[in-house]
Amino acid sequence: MARMRAVDAAVLVLEKEGISCAFGVPGAAINPLYSALKARGTIRHVLARHVEAASHMAEGYTRTKAGNIGLCIGTSGPAGTDMITGLYSASADSIPILCITGQAPRARLTKEDFQAVDIAAIAAPVAKWAVTVMEPYLVPMTLQKAFQLMRSARPGPVLIDLPIDVQLAEIEFDIDTYEPLPVVKPAMTRAQAEKALSMLNEAEKPLIVAGGGIINADASDLLIEFAEITGVPVIPTLMGWGSIPDDHRLMAGMCGLQTSHRYGNATMLASDFVMGIGNRWANRHTGSVDKYTAGRKFIHVDIEPMQIGRVFAPDFGVVSDAGAALKMLLDVATEWKTAGKLRDWSGWAKECQGRKKTMKRKTHFEQVPLKPQRIYEEMNKAFGRDTTYVTTIGLSQIAGAQFLHVYKPRNWINCGQAGPLGWTLPAALGVRAADPDRDIVALSGDYDFQFLIEELAVGAQHKLPYIHVVVNNAYLGLIRQAQRGFSMDYEVSLAFENINRPEGAETGYGVDHVAVAEAMGCKAIRVRKPEEFANAFAEAKRLTKEHQVPVVLEFILERVTNISMGVEIDNIVEFEDLAESNEDAPTAIALLD
Repeated sequence: MARMRAVDAAVLVLEKEGISCAFGVPGAAINPLYSALKARGTIRHVLARHVEAASHMAEGYTRTKAGNIGLCIGTSGPAGTDMITGLYSASADSIPILCITGQAPRARLTKEDFQAVDIAAIAAPVAKWAVTVMEPYLVPMTLQKAFQLMRSARPGPVLIDLPIDVQLAEIEFDIDTYEPLPVVKPAMTRAQAEKALSMLNEAEKPLIVAGGGIINADASDLLIEFAEITGVPVIPTLMGWGSIPDDHRLMAGMCGLQTSHRYGNATMLASDFVMGIGNRWANRHTGSVDKYTAGRKFIHVDIEPMQIGRVFAPDFGVVSDAGAALKMLLDVATEWKTAGKLRDWSGWAKECQGRKKTMKRKTHFEQVPLKPQRIYEEMNKAFGRDTTYVTTIGLSQIAGAQFLHVYKPRNWINCGQAGPLGWTLPAALGVRAADPDRDIVALSGDYDFQFLIEELAVGAQHKLPYIHVVVNNAYLGLIRQAQRGFSMDYEVSLAFENINRPEGAETGYGVDHVAVAEAMGCKAIRVRKPEEFANAFAEAKRLTKEHQVPVVLEFILERVTNISMGVEIDNIVEFEDLAESNEDAPTAIALLD
Protein backbone atom coordinates (compact mmCIF):
# COMPACT_ATOMS: atom_id res chain seq x y z
CA MET A 1 0.00 0.00 0.00
CA ALA A 2 1.12 3.54 -0.69
CA ARG A 3 -0.29 6.92 0.16
CA MET A 4 -1.06 9.10 -2.86
CA ARG A 5 -3.58 11.54 -4.28
CA ALA A 6 -6.69 10.01 -5.81
CA VAL A 7 -5.63 11.33 -9.24
CA ASP A 8 -2.24 9.62 -8.95
CA ALA A 9 -4.05 6.35 -8.28
CA ALA A 10 -6.28 7.10 -11.27
CA VAL A 11 -3.33 7.42 -13.64
CA LEU A 12 -1.85 4.16 -12.35
CA VAL A 13 -5.17 2.40 -13.03
CA LEU A 14 -5.36 3.92 -16.52
CA GLU A 15 -1.92 2.46 -17.25
CA LYS A 16 -2.94 -0.99 -15.95
CA GLU A 17 -6.05 -0.90 -18.14
CA GLY A 18 -3.96 -0.27 -21.23
CA ILE A 19 -4.36 3.47 -21.76
CA SER A 20 -1.34 5.02 -23.48
CA CYS A 21 -2.88 8.07 -25.20
CA ALA A 22 -5.33 10.79 -24.18
CA PHE A 23 -7.04 13.62 -26.02
CA GLY A 24 -8.24 16.69 -24.22
CA VAL A 25 -8.07 20.28 -23.05
CA PRO A 26 -6.82 21.14 -19.54
CA GLY A 27 -8.64 23.55 -17.24
CA ALA A 28 -8.77 24.64 -13.64
CA ALA A 29 -11.06 21.89 -12.38
CA ILE A 30 -9.11 19.06 -14.05
CA ASN A 31 -5.59 20.37 -13.50
CA PRO A 32 -4.94 17.92 -10.62
CA LEU A 33 -5.40 15.00 -13.04
CA TYR A 34 -3.12 16.71 -15.52
CA SER A 35 -0.49 17.12 -12.81
CA ALA A 36 -0.64 13.36 -12.23
CA LEU A 37 -0.33 12.68 -15.96
CA LYS A 38 2.69 14.97 -16.16
CA ALA A 39 4.34 13.40 -13.11
CA ARG A 40 4.07 9.88 -14.55
CA GLY A 41 4.85 10.78 -18.16
CA THR A 42 3.51 7.44 -19.41
CA ILE A 43 0.38 8.56 -21.26
CA ARG A 44 0.75 10.64 -24.40
CA HIS A 45 -1.55 13.67 -24.50
CA VAL A 46 -2.86 15.30 -27.68
CA LEU A 47 -4.09 18.86 -27.07
CA ALA A 48 -7.32 19.44 -29.00
CA ARG A 49 -8.65 22.85 -29.97
CA HIS A 50 -12.24 21.93 -29.02
CA VAL A 51 -13.40 19.36 -26.48
CA GLU A 52 -16.01 17.92 -28.86
CA ALA A 53 -13.13 17.28 -31.26
CA ALA A 54 -11.20 15.55 -28.46
CA SER A 55 -14.12 13.17 -27.93
CA HIS A 56 -14.15 12.34 -31.65
CA MET A 57 -10.38 11.81 -31.58
CA ALA A 58 -10.99 9.30 -28.79
CA GLU A 59 -13.60 7.58 -31.00
CA GLY A 60 -11.19 7.37 -33.93
CA TYR A 61 -8.55 5.95 -31.59
CA THR A 62 -10.88 3.22 -30.31
CA ARG A 63 -12.17 2.26 -33.74
CA THR A 64 -8.67 1.77 -35.16
CA LYS A 65 -7.62 -1.42 -33.34
CA ALA A 66 -9.38 -4.16 -31.41
CA GLY A 67 -8.95 -3.59 -27.68
CA ASN A 68 -8.32 0.15 -27.92
CA ILE A 69 -10.18 2.53 -25.63
CA GLY A 70 -9.88 6.21 -26.39
CA LEU A 71 -9.61 8.65 -23.49
CA CYS A 72 -11.01 12.18 -23.59
CA ILE A 73 -10.30 14.67 -20.79
CA GLY A 74 -11.83 18.08 -20.07
CA THR A 75 -12.53 20.50 -17.28
CA SER A 76 -15.87 21.28 -15.63
CA GLY A 77 -18.95 22.84 -17.18
CA PRO A 78 -18.77 23.40 -20.95
CA ALA A 79 -16.02 20.83 -21.46
CA GLY A 80 -18.41 18.11 -20.38
CA THR A 81 -21.31 19.44 -22.42
CA ASP A 82 -18.97 19.63 -25.42
CA MET A 83 -18.33 15.90 -25.00
CA ILE A 84 -22.00 14.98 -25.32
CA THR A 85 -21.91 14.67 -29.11
CA GLY A 86 -18.92 12.33 -28.86
CA LEU A 87 -20.66 10.26 -26.19
CA TYR A 88 -23.78 10.05 -28.34
CA SER A 89 -21.82 9.01 -31.41
CA ALA A 90 -19.87 6.38 -29.48
CA SER A 91 -22.97 5.04 -27.73
CA ALA A 92 -24.95 4.78 -30.97
CA ASP A 93 -22.20 2.74 -32.65
CA SER A 94 -21.25 0.62 -29.59
CA ILE A 95 -17.81 2.24 -29.27
CA PRO A 96 -16.12 2.33 -25.84
CA ILE A 97 -14.54 5.67 -24.99
CA LEU A 98 -13.77 7.05 -21.53
CA CYS A 99 -14.58 10.70 -20.86
CA ILE A 100 -13.20 12.26 -17.67
CA THR A 101 -14.30 15.71 -16.54
CA GLY A 102 -13.31 17.98 -13.70
CA GLN A 103 -15.95 19.35 -11.36
CA ALA A 104 -16.44 22.03 -8.73
CA PRO A 105 -15.72 21.06 -5.10
CA ARG A 106 -18.37 18.84 -3.53
CA ALA A 107 -19.52 21.60 -1.17
CA ARG A 108 -20.26 23.89 -4.12
CA LEU A 109 -22.20 21.47 -6.36
CA THR A 110 -25.63 22.85 -5.45
CA LYS A 111 -24.63 26.51 -5.21
CA GLU A 112 -24.38 27.46 -8.90
CA ASP A 113 -20.60 27.61 -8.72
CA PHE A 114 -18.61 28.77 -11.77
CA GLN A 115 -18.75 26.07 -14.49
CA ALA A 116 -20.53 23.66 -12.17
CA VAL A 117 -23.15 21.57 -13.95
CA ASP A 118 -24.58 18.12 -13.28
CA ILE A 119 -22.77 16.58 -16.22
CA ALA A 120 -23.50 13.01 -15.06
CA ALA A 121 -27.24 13.69 -15.39
CA ILE A 122 -26.79 15.38 -18.76
CA ALA A 123 -24.62 12.53 -20.10
CA ALA A 124 -26.68 9.64 -18.72
CA PRO A 125 -28.93 9.15 -21.80
CA VAL A 126 -25.93 8.89 -24.16
CA ALA A 127 -23.50 6.93 -21.98
CA LYS A 128 -23.37 3.37 -20.73
CA TRP A 129 -22.63 4.86 -17.31
CA ALA A 130 -22.18 8.44 -16.12
CA VAL A 131 -21.19 9.19 -12.54
CA THR A 132 -19.86 11.96 -10.29
CA VAL A 133 -17.40 10.43 -7.83
CA MET A 134 -18.08 11.74 -4.34
CA GLU A 135 -15.49 9.80 -2.30
CA PRO A 136 -11.72 9.86 -2.99
CA TYR A 137 -11.10 6.10 -2.64
CA LEU A 138 -13.85 5.49 -5.18
CA VAL A 139 -11.78 7.15 -7.92
CA PRO A 140 -9.68 4.06 -8.80
CA MET A 141 -12.60 1.75 -8.03
CA THR A 142 -14.88 3.72 -10.37
CA LEU A 143 -12.30 3.46 -13.14
CA GLN A 144 -12.06 -0.29 -12.59
CA LYS A 145 -15.82 -0.65 -12.95
CA ALA A 146 -15.85 1.70 -15.95
CA PHE A 147 -13.40 -0.41 -17.93
CA GLN A 148 -15.35 -3.58 -17.19
CA LEU A 149 -18.59 -1.91 -18.29
CA MET A 150 -17.09 -0.47 -21.46
CA ARG A 151 -15.78 -3.88 -22.54
CA SER A 152 -18.63 -6.13 -21.39
CA ALA A 153 -21.82 -7.00 -23.28
CA ARG A 154 -22.63 -4.26 -25.81
CA PRO A 155 -19.59 -1.94 -25.69
CA GLY A 156 -20.17 1.73 -25.02
CA PRO A 157 -18.82 4.95 -23.52
CA VAL A 158 -18.54 6.00 -19.87
CA LEU A 159 -18.24 9.47 -18.32
CA ILE A 160 -16.53 9.94 -14.95
CA ASP A 161 -16.87 13.35 -13.26
CA LEU A 162 -14.30 14.23 -10.61
CA PRO A 163 -14.81 17.10 -8.13
CA ILE A 164 -11.53 18.90 -7.64
CA ASP A 165 -11.35 18.20 -3.90
CA VAL A 166 -11.91 14.50 -4.58
CA GLN A 167 -9.02 14.55 -7.06
CA LEU A 168 -6.68 16.16 -4.54
CA ALA A 169 -7.57 14.02 -1.52
CA GLU A 170 -5.03 11.42 -0.41
CA ILE A 171 -5.84 7.73 -0.23
CA GLU A 172 -4.07 4.44 0.47
CA PHE A 173 -3.85 2.40 -2.74
CA ASP A 174 -1.94 -0.68 -3.87
CA ILE A 175 -1.47 -0.71 -7.64
CA ASP A 176 0.80 -3.77 -7.55
CA THR A 177 -2.09 -6.09 -6.80
CA TYR A 178 -4.59 -4.33 -9.08
CA GLU A 179 -6.21 -6.45 -11.79
CA PRO A 180 -8.80 -5.48 -14.41
CA LEU A 181 -12.22 -6.99 -13.76
CA PRO A 182 -13.31 -9.87 -16.02
CA VAL A 183 -15.18 -9.00 -19.19
CA VAL A 184 -18.61 -10.59 -19.50
CA LYS A 185 -20.10 -11.43 -22.91
CA PRO A 186 -22.95 -13.80 -23.81
CA ALA A 187 -22.18 -16.69 -26.16
CA MET A 188 -24.28 -18.78 -28.56
CA THR A 189 -24.87 -22.37 -27.44
CA ARG A 190 -24.47 -25.43 -29.64
CA ALA A 191 -28.22 -26.02 -29.55
CA GLN A 192 -28.81 -22.48 -30.81
CA ALA A 193 -26.24 -22.94 -33.58
CA GLU A 194 -27.85 -26.21 -34.67
CA LYS A 195 -31.29 -24.61 -34.80
CA ALA A 196 -29.92 -21.66 -36.81
CA LEU A 197 -28.22 -23.97 -39.31
CA SER A 198 -31.33 -26.14 -39.58
CA MET A 199 -33.30 -23.03 -40.53
CA LEU A 200 -30.56 -22.02 -42.96
CA ASN A 201 -30.72 -25.44 -44.60
CA GLU A 202 -34.39 -24.88 -45.43
CA ALA A 203 -33.61 -21.71 -47.43
CA GLU A 204 -32.98 -21.57 -51.17
CA LYS A 205 -31.52 -18.06 -51.37
CA PRO A 206 -29.97 -17.19 -48.00
CA LEU A 207 -27.84 -14.20 -47.02
CA ILE A 208 -25.71 -13.22 -44.05
CA VAL A 209 -26.07 -9.59 -42.97
CA ALA A 210 -22.78 -8.70 -41.28
CA GLY A 211 -23.01 -5.81 -38.82
CA GLY A 212 -20.52 -3.69 -36.94
CA GLY A 213 -20.65 -6.10 -34.01
CA ILE A 214 -18.48 -8.47 -36.05
CA ILE A 215 -15.79 -5.81 -36.34
CA ASN A 216 -16.15 -4.86 -32.66
CA ALA A 217 -15.63 -8.54 -31.80
CA ASP A 218 -12.59 -8.75 -34.11
CA ALA A 219 -14.36 -11.67 -35.78
CA SER A 220 -14.08 -10.85 -39.48
CA ASP A 221 -11.89 -13.90 -40.16
CA LEU A 222 -14.54 -16.11 -38.56
CA LEU A 223 -17.23 -14.50 -40.72
CA ILE A 224 -15.27 -15.24 -43.90
CA GLU A 225 -14.64 -18.84 -42.82
CA PHE A 226 -18.31 -19.35 -42.02
CA ALA A 227 -19.42 -17.82 -45.33
CA GLU A 228 -16.93 -19.95 -47.27
CA ILE A 229 -17.81 -23.25 -45.61
CA THR A 230 -21.54 -22.67 -46.10
CA GLY A 231 -21.24 -20.85 -49.43
CA VAL A 232 -23.74 -18.20 -48.28
CA PRO A 233 -23.26 -14.65 -49.70
CA VAL A 234 -22.68 -11.75 -47.32
CA ILE A 235 -24.34 -8.32 -47.24
CA PRO A 236 -22.30 -6.08 -44.89
CA THR A 237 -23.99 -3.12 -43.25
CA LEU A 238 -22.25 0.25 -43.41
CA MET A 239 -20.74 -0.39 -39.96
CA GLY A 240 -19.76 -3.91 -41.01
CA TRP A 241 -18.14 -2.87 -44.29
CA GLY A 242 -14.69 -4.40 -44.53
CA SER A 243 -15.60 -7.50 -42.53
CA ILE A 244 -15.39 -9.33 -45.88
CA PRO A 245 -13.23 -7.93 -48.72
CA ASP A 246 -15.11 -6.09 -51.46
CA ASP A 247 -13.65 -8.43 -54.09
CA HIS A 248 -14.44 -11.66 -52.24
CA ARG A 249 -16.63 -13.99 -54.32
CA LEU A 250 -19.23 -14.08 -51.51
CA MET A 251 -19.35 -10.32 -50.89
CA ALA A 252 -22.79 -9.50 -52.35
CA GLY A 253 -22.81 -5.72 -51.85
CA MET A 254 -24.42 -3.37 -49.35
CA CYS A 255 -28.17 -2.90 -49.06
CA GLY A 256 -29.96 0.29 -48.16
CA LEU A 257 -31.51 3.59 -49.14
CA GLN A 258 -28.28 5.58 -49.51
CA THR A 259 -24.99 3.84 -48.74
CA SER A 260 -25.75 0.83 -50.88
CA HIS A 261 -24.94 -0.89 -54.16
CA ARG A 262 -27.47 -1.54 -56.89
CA TYR A 263 -26.50 -5.21 -56.85
CA GLY A 264 -26.72 -5.33 -53.04
CA ASN A 265 -30.31 -4.12 -53.02
CA ALA A 266 -31.25 -6.44 -55.88
CA THR A 267 -29.73 -9.43 -54.09
CA MET A 268 -31.54 -8.62 -50.85
CA LEU A 269 -34.84 -8.41 -52.72
CA ALA A 270 -34.15 -11.78 -54.38
CA SER A 271 -33.34 -13.57 -51.11
CA ASP A 272 -35.64 -15.72 -48.99
CA PHE A 273 -33.64 -15.97 -45.74
CA VAL A 274 -31.41 -13.59 -43.79
CA MET A 275 -29.11 -14.28 -40.85
CA GLY A 276 -28.18 -10.98 -39.24
CA ILE A 277 -25.10 -11.05 -37.00
CA GLY A 278 -24.09 -8.06 -34.87
CA ASN A 279 -26.39 -5.62 -36.68
CA ARG A 280 -29.22 -3.24 -35.70
CA TRP A 281 -31.59 -3.34 -38.71
CA ALA A 282 -31.02 0.42 -39.01
CA ASN A 283 -33.64 2.24 -41.08
CA ARG A 284 -31.21 3.40 -43.75
CA HIS A 285 -30.30 -0.24 -44.30
CA THR A 286 -33.86 -1.58 -44.31
CA GLY A 287 -36.15 1.19 -45.52
CA SER A 288 -39.67 0.27 -44.45
CA VAL A 289 -39.80 -2.95 -42.43
CA ASP A 290 -42.71 -4.34 -44.46
CA LYS A 291 -40.79 -4.06 -47.72
CA TYR A 292 -37.53 -5.35 -46.22
CA THR A 293 -39.02 -8.41 -44.51
CA ALA A 294 -41.59 -9.46 -47.13
CA GLY A 295 -41.06 -13.02 -48.36
CA ARG A 296 -38.08 -13.90 -46.21
CA LYS A 297 -37.31 -15.40 -42.81
CA PHE A 298 -34.87 -13.89 -40.33
CA ILE A 299 -32.43 -14.94 -37.66
CA HIS A 300 -31.01 -12.14 -35.53
CA VAL A 301 -27.85 -12.59 -33.45
CA ASP A 302 -26.84 -9.68 -31.24
CA ILE A 303 -24.94 -9.11 -28.02
CA GLU A 304 -27.71 -6.88 -26.62
CA PRO A 305 -30.95 -8.69 -25.65
CA MET A 306 -33.07 -5.55 -26.09
CA GLN A 307 -31.86 -5.19 -29.68
CA ILE A 308 -33.55 -8.42 -30.76
CA GLY A 309 -37.11 -7.64 -31.75
CA ARG A 310 -36.58 -3.90 -31.37
CA VAL A 311 -37.18 -3.13 -35.06
CA PHE A 312 -39.03 -6.29 -36.06
CA ALA A 313 -39.49 -9.74 -34.56
CA PRO A 314 -37.13 -12.32 -36.11
CA ASP A 315 -38.10 -15.94 -36.65
CA PHE A 316 -35.26 -16.86 -34.29
CA GLY A 317 -33.25 -14.60 -31.99
CA VAL A 318 -29.98 -15.38 -30.21
CA VAL A 319 -28.22 -13.20 -27.63
CA SER A 320 -24.51 -13.60 -28.27
CA ASP A 321 -21.28 -11.80 -28.92
CA ALA A 322 -20.74 -11.92 -32.69
CA GLY A 323 -17.36 -13.61 -32.36
CA ALA A 324 -18.66 -16.30 -30.03
CA ALA A 325 -21.64 -16.90 -32.29
CA LEU A 326 -19.54 -17.22 -35.43
CA LYS A 327 -17.14 -19.60 -33.69
CA MET A 328 -20.00 -21.90 -32.65
CA LEU A 329 -21.73 -21.62 -36.04
CA LEU A 330 -18.46 -22.42 -37.79
CA ASP A 331 -17.79 -25.46 -35.59
CA VAL A 332 -21.22 -26.94 -36.27
CA ALA A 333 -21.20 -26.02 -39.96
CA THR A 334 -17.80 -27.69 -40.39
CA GLU A 335 -19.14 -30.90 -38.86
CA TRP A 336 -22.26 -30.78 -41.03
CA LYS A 337 -20.24 -30.06 -44.15
CA THR A 338 -18.05 -33.08 -43.50
CA ALA A 339 -21.14 -35.22 -42.93
CA GLY A 340 -22.79 -33.93 -46.11
CA LYS A 341 -25.63 -32.28 -44.15
CA LEU A 342 -25.22 -28.74 -45.56
CA ARG A 343 -27.22 -27.64 -48.58
CA ASP A 344 -25.40 -26.50 -51.73
CA TRP A 345 -25.99 -22.80 -52.48
CA SER A 346 -23.37 -22.43 -55.22
CA GLY A 347 -26.00 -21.61 -57.86
CA TRP A 348 -27.42 -18.82 -55.71
CA ALA A 349 -23.91 -17.48 -55.04
CA LYS A 350 -23.21 -17.36 -58.80
CA GLU A 351 -26.46 -15.49 -59.35
CA CYS A 352 -25.33 -12.91 -56.79
CA GLN A 353 -21.92 -12.63 -58.48
CA GLY A 354 -23.64 -11.99 -61.78
CA ARG A 355 -25.52 -9.01 -60.39
CA LYS A 356 -22.30 -7.71 -58.86
CA LYS A 357 -20.60 -7.74 -62.26
CA THR A 358 -23.38 -6.07 -64.21
CA MET A 359 -25.30 -3.71 -61.90
CA LYS A 360 -22.81 -0.88 -61.50
CA ARG A 361 -23.16 2.88 -61.40
CA LYS A 362 -21.37 5.20 -63.80
CA THR A 363 -18.27 6.95 -62.46
CA HIS A 364 -16.30 8.12 -65.49
CA PHE A 365 -17.28 11.71 -66.20
CA GLU A 366 -15.06 14.28 -67.91
CA GLN A 367 -16.94 17.43 -66.88
CA VAL A 368 -15.35 20.56 -65.41
CA PRO A 369 -16.26 21.52 -62.72
CA LEU A 370 -15.85 17.93 -61.61
CA LYS A 371 -18.59 15.42 -60.93
CA PRO A 372 -18.05 13.68 -57.57
CA GLN A 373 -18.36 10.16 -59.01
CA ARG A 374 -15.10 10.70 -60.88
CA ILE A 375 -13.30 11.62 -57.65
CA TYR A 376 -14.08 8.21 -56.14
CA GLU A 377 -13.06 6.43 -59.32
CA GLU A 378 -9.68 8.14 -59.11
CA MET A 379 -9.38 7.46 -55.38
CA ASN A 380 -9.77 3.75 -56.08
CA LYS A 381 -6.85 4.01 -58.50
CA ALA A 382 -4.66 6.14 -56.26
CA PHE A 383 -5.05 4.36 -52.91
CA GLY A 384 -4.19 0.74 -52.18
CA ARG A 385 -6.00 -2.14 -50.53
CA ASP A 386 -4.69 -1.24 -47.07
CA THR A 387 -6.06 2.31 -47.11
CA THR A 388 -8.21 3.35 -44.15
CA TYR A 389 -11.07 5.71 -45.02
CA VAL A 390 -12.54 7.99 -42.34
CA THR A 391 -15.80 9.86 -42.87
CA THR A 392 -19.08 10.87 -41.26
CA ILE A 393 -22.16 12.01 -43.22
CA GLY A 394 -23.41 13.82 -46.29
CA LEU A 395 -23.37 13.22 -50.02
CA SER A 396 -19.57 12.79 -49.77
CA GLN A 397 -19.98 9.83 -47.40
CA ILE A 398 -22.93 8.34 -49.29
CA ALA A 399 -21.11 8.47 -52.62
CA GLY A 400 -17.95 7.17 -50.93
CA ALA A 401 -19.82 4.09 -49.72
CA GLN A 402 -21.31 3.57 -53.17
CA PHE A 403 -18.06 3.88 -55.13
CA LEU A 404 -15.00 3.25 -52.92
CA HIS A 405 -13.64 -0.20 -52.11
CA VAL A 406 -12.82 -1.56 -48.65
CA TYR A 407 -10.95 -4.80 -48.14
CA LYS A 408 -10.23 -5.08 -44.42
CA PRO A 409 -12.03 -4.59 -41.09
CA ARG A 410 -11.44 -1.17 -39.51
CA ASN A 411 -10.48 0.26 -42.90
CA TRP A 412 -13.85 2.02 -43.12
CA ILE A 413 -14.13 4.18 -40.00
CA ASN A 414 -17.47 5.92 -40.10
CA CYS A 415 -19.77 7.17 -37.36
CA GLY A 416 -22.89 5.44 -38.53
CA GLN A 417 -25.93 6.36 -36.46
CA ALA A 418 -25.24 9.83 -35.03
CA GLY A 419 -23.52 11.34 -38.07
CA PRO A 420 -22.32 14.64 -36.56
CA LEU A 421 -20.81 17.12 -39.00
CA GLY A 422 -17.19 17.87 -38.13
CA TRP A 423 -16.49 14.31 -36.94
CA THR A 424 -14.20 13.34 -39.80
CA LEU A 425 -11.19 15.53 -39.15
CA PRO A 426 -10.67 14.82 -35.43
CA ALA A 427 -11.53 11.15 -35.88
CA ALA A 428 -8.81 10.86 -38.53
CA LEU A 429 -6.34 12.40 -36.09
CA GLY A 430 -7.37 9.80 -33.51
CA VAL A 431 -6.82 7.02 -36.04
CA ARG A 432 -3.34 8.36 -36.76
CA ALA A 433 -2.51 8.62 -33.06
CA ALA A 434 -3.53 4.97 -32.68
CA ASP A 435 -1.50 3.76 -35.66
CA PRO A 436 1.55 5.66 -36.93
CA ASP A 437 1.98 3.45 -40.00
CA ARG A 438 -1.31 2.95 -41.85
CA ASP A 439 -2.41 4.91 -44.92
CA ILE A 440 -5.27 7.19 -43.84
CA VAL A 441 -7.59 9.10 -46.17
CA ALA A 442 -10.37 11.24 -44.70
CA LEU A 443 -13.36 12.17 -46.84
CA SER A 444 -15.45 15.31 -46.28
CA GLY A 445 -17.79 17.66 -47.99
CA ASP A 446 -16.96 21.31 -47.51
CA TYR A 447 -19.44 21.77 -44.65
CA ASP A 448 -18.24 18.79 -42.62
CA PHE A 449 -14.70 20.03 -43.15
CA GLN A 450 -15.52 23.53 -41.89
CA PHE A 451 -17.26 22.37 -38.69
CA LEU A 452 -14.07 21.54 -36.74
CA ILE A 453 -11.50 22.85 -39.19
CA GLU A 454 -9.40 24.30 -36.35
CA GLU A 455 -8.28 20.75 -35.50
CA LEU A 456 -5.94 20.87 -38.51
CA ALA A 457 -3.62 22.75 -36.16
CA VAL A 458 -3.62 19.71 -33.86
CA GLY A 459 -2.40 17.55 -36.73
CA ALA A 460 0.36 20.03 -37.51
CA GLN A 461 1.43 20.51 -33.88
CA HIS A 462 1.44 16.83 -32.96
CA LYS A 463 2.73 15.50 -36.30
CA LEU A 464 -0.36 13.45 -37.20
CA PRO A 465 -0.19 13.17 -40.99
CA TYR A 466 -2.99 11.95 -43.21
CA ILE A 467 -4.67 12.94 -46.50
CA HIS A 468 -7.99 14.78 -46.30
CA VAL A 469 -10.06 14.69 -49.48
CA VAL A 470 -12.51 17.62 -49.51
CA VAL A 471 -15.16 17.56 -52.24
CA ASN A 472 -16.27 21.18 -52.50
CA ASN A 473 -19.55 22.19 -54.10
CA ALA A 474 -20.21 25.05 -51.64
CA TYR A 475 -23.48 23.40 -50.63
CA LEU A 476 -25.03 21.40 -47.82
CA GLY A 477 -25.47 18.83 -50.55
CA LEU A 478 -27.49 16.13 -48.78
CA ILE A 479 -29.89 18.64 -47.26
CA ARG A 480 -30.26 20.43 -50.60
CA GLN A 481 -31.13 17.11 -52.21
CA ALA A 482 -33.63 16.34 -49.43
CA GLN A 483 -35.22 19.79 -49.82
CA ARG A 484 -36.28 18.83 -53.34
CA GLY A 485 -39.18 17.05 -51.67
CA PHE A 486 -40.36 20.48 -50.48
CA SER A 487 -39.63 22.21 -53.82
CA MET A 488 -37.06 24.47 -52.21
CA ASP A 489 -33.38 25.29 -52.03
CA TYR A 490 -33.29 27.24 -48.79
CA GLU A 491 -30.33 28.23 -46.57
CA VAL A 492 -28.16 25.39 -47.85
CA SER A 493 -25.75 27.30 -50.06
CA LEU A 494 -22.27 28.07 -48.71
CA ALA A 495 -21.29 30.11 -51.74
CA PHE A 496 -20.25 33.76 -51.56
CA GLU A 497 -17.74 35.95 -53.32
CA ASN A 498 -14.70 35.90 -51.04
CA ILE A 499 -13.13 39.39 -51.09
CA ASN A 500 -9.82 37.77 -50.16
CA ARG A 501 -9.95 35.26 -53.01
CA PRO A 502 -6.37 34.65 -54.19
CA GLU A 503 -5.53 34.69 -57.86
CA GLY A 504 -6.51 31.39 -59.46
CA ALA A 505 -9.00 30.36 -56.76
CA GLU A 506 -12.59 29.58 -57.70
CA THR A 507 -15.05 32.46 -57.81
CA GLY A 508 -18.19 32.15 -55.75
CA TYR A 509 -17.11 29.09 -53.72
CA GLY A 510 -16.71 31.06 -50.50
CA VAL A 511 -14.16 29.72 -48.03
CA ASP A 512 -10.63 29.26 -49.35
CA HIS A 513 -9.86 25.88 -47.80
CA VAL A 514 -6.33 25.84 -49.17
CA ALA A 515 -5.50 29.11 -47.46
CA VAL A 516 -7.07 28.00 -44.17
CA ALA A 517 -5.20 24.69 -44.19
CA GLU A 518 -1.89 26.39 -44.88
CA ALA A 519 -2.56 28.96 -42.15
CA MET A 520 -3.01 26.03 -39.74
CA GLY A 521 0.45 24.68 -40.58
CA CYS A 522 -0.72 22.02 -43.03
CA LYS A 523 -0.29 21.51 -46.77
CA ALA A 524 -3.07 21.79 -49.35
CA ILE A 525 -3.66 21.19 -53.06
CA ARG A 526 -6.63 22.33 -55.17
CA VAL A 527 -7.77 20.15 -58.09
CA ARG A 528 -10.08 21.42 -60.83
CA LYS A 529 -9.61 19.14 -63.86
CA PRO A 530 -9.48 15.36 -64.44
CA GLU A 531 -5.97 15.56 -65.87
CA GLU A 532 -4.72 16.91 -62.51
CA PHE A 533 -5.78 13.87 -60.47
CA ALA A 534 -2.72 11.64 -60.73
CA ASN A 535 -0.19 14.34 -59.87
CA ALA A 536 -2.32 15.67 -57.03
CA PHE A 537 -2.64 12.28 -55.31
CA ALA A 538 1.07 11.57 -55.75
CA GLU A 539 2.01 15.00 -54.38
CA ALA A 540 -0.30 14.59 -51.40
CA LYS A 541 1.35 11.29 -50.49
CA ARG A 542 4.79 12.89 -50.79
CA LEU A 543 3.87 15.88 -48.64
CA THR A 544 2.42 13.79 -45.80
CA LYS A 545 5.65 11.80 -45.58
CA GLU A 546 7.98 14.76 -45.98
CA HIS A 547 6.28 17.17 -43.57
CA GLN A 548 4.35 14.81 -41.25
CA VAL A 549 1.26 17.04 -41.26
CA PRO A 550 -2.26 16.67 -42.66
CA VAL A 551 -2.51 17.37 -46.39
CA VAL A 552 -5.80 18.69 -47.76
CA LEU A 553 -6.81 17.72 -51.30
CA GLU A 554 -9.66 19.98 -52.37
CA PHE A 555 -11.67 19.02 -55.47
CA ILE A 556 -13.84 21.72 -57.04
CA LEU A 557 -17.17 20.09 -57.92
CA GLU A 558 -20.12 21.22 -59.96
CA ARG A 559 -22.55 22.95 -57.63
CA VAL A 560 -25.39 20.42 -58.03
CA THR A 561 -25.01 16.66 -58.29
CA ASN A 562 -27.71 14.32 -57.03
CA ILE A 563 -26.42 11.03 -55.63
CA SER A 564 -28.45 7.82 -56.03
CA MET A 565 -30.86 7.21 -53.15
CA GLY A 566 -34.53 6.57 -52.46
CA VAL A 567 -37.23 5.85 -49.92
CA GLU A 568 -37.34 2.05 -50.36
CA ILE A 569 -34.71 -0.53 -51.30
CA ASP A 570 -36.73 -1.34 -54.42
CA ASN A 571 -37.17 2.32 -55.36
CA ILE A 572 -33.73 3.93 -55.61
CA VAL A 573 -33.50 6.87 -58.02
CA GLU A 574 -30.38 6.46 -60.17
CA PHE A 575 -29.76 10.11 -61.01
CA GLU A 576 -26.79 9.65 -63.35
CA ASP A 577 -29.11 8.02 -65.89
CA LEU A 578 -31.17 11.22 -66.08
CA ALA A 579 -30.79 14.71 -67.54
CA GLU A 580 -27.31 16.18 -67.26
CA SER A 581 -28.58 19.14 -65.22
CA ASN A 582 -30.31 16.74 -62.79
CA GLU A 583 -32.88 19.44 -62.08
CA ASP A 584 -35.68 17.58 -63.89
CA ALA A 585 -35.02 14.35 -62.01
CA PRO A 586 -37.82 12.84 -59.92
CA THR A 587 -37.73 13.61 -56.23
CA ALA A 588 -35.87 11.32 -53.82
CA ILE A 589 -36.28 12.46 -50.24
CA ALA A 590 -33.42 11.46 -47.94
CA LEU A 591 -34.64 9.95 -44.69
CA LEU A 592 -33.58 12.39 -42.01
CA ASP A 593 -35.38 10.94 -38.99
